[in-house]
Amino acid sequence: MTITKEAVLAALSKVQEPELHQDLVTLNMIRNLEIAGDKVSFTVMLTTPACPLRGRIDKEVREAVMTVPGVKTIEVKMDSDVPNDGRMRGLVNMPIRNAIAVGSGKGGVGKSTVSVNIAVALAQSGARVGLMDADIYGPNTPTMLGVDKLPPPNGQRLVPADAYGIKMVSMGLLVKPGQPLIWRGPMLNSAIRQFLGDVDWGELDYLIIDLPPGTGDAALSLAQALPLSGAVIVTLPQLVSLEDASRGLNMFKQLEVPILGIVENMSYLDLPDGTRMDIFGSGGGEELASATETTFLGKIPIDQNIRIGGDTGKPIVVSHPESAVAKSLQEISQKIAAKVSVAAMTASNALPINIVE
Repeated sequence: MTITKEAVLAALSKVQEPELHQDLVTLNMIRNLEIAGDKVSFTVMLTTPACPLRGRIDKEVREAVMTVPGVKTIEVKMDSDVPNDGRMRGLVNMPIRNAIAVGSGKGGVGKSTVSVNIAVALAQSGARVGLMDADIYGPNTPTMLGVDKLPPPNGQRLVPADAYGIKMVSMGLLVKPGQPLIWRGPMLNSAIRQFLGDVDWGELDYLIIDLPPGTGDAALSLAQALPLSGAVIVTLPQLVSLEDASRGLNMFKQLEVPILGIVENMSYLDLPDGTRMDIFGSGGGEELASATETTFLGKIPIDQNIRIGGDTGKPIVVSHPESAVAKSLQEISQKIAAKVSVAAMTASNALPINIVE
């Protein structure tokens, strides 16, 4: 029996993309379909290399094609093409497909730790990732990534440092160690614009922006200078942190920046005897997400290896990738990537850019 491409595509048209709720054929996610005797091979073009449902899609396409009479062997390749969110970023000379801010209403919640590990996790999945440390007054990302200087400039443009597959720029690499930055708002605004317009980022799938705590000049300057795909809010479970996180969330809403979700950091501590201690309370992040009708992206437990990794320049997703903390951060990065892709794909001006051949 001769196998036809039409029969294979008809079978694949019954497989839905779980988050876009359309079939793979309609979404033009089936590429390079070839038939050789009883063997069928094709590529599934995902919307992000960090797709959390990759395994499910692979299983369902194989099951669908096996229903075609005559098929004995299936070869499936998973590739990805991250869609552009459609926002114009004229200040940045290179194409940045999605820009994601990570913020909080207060300091000390681990926002930079989350930013660094999310960026590295996305890069580990195969995405092209940049990390902009917009915490001008307290830049920590160079220490967390083990970077102490930038490469030589490319003409008049700064070249970002490379660490664990991500491109990174921070004020901490442009001033002497320990030098305080006593700047007013206009100077801070100028620095953020320089990080965007004067840095040779190259083409990025995701630019992660680590914001300073609070709801001040930096967040406002960034939102005005760079159209954001969305914002992630980091909080602790305790009431005081939740109140501040709520202010940060509402600031983004007022700036008309989509809220991608809430991350609860330092959620609990697993003790050697198997019990769990809620040092900062419990469930606050989920309650805030529910109260604000926002997605809860996940909990990150307490682990001394986060602190050790931050001090030694080895993010925990690199140093202890099988730990509960690393797995939680990897899952959070996948959820963020999925939400950004869904938003970009459903935007009327985004679909033709990256999905249609």
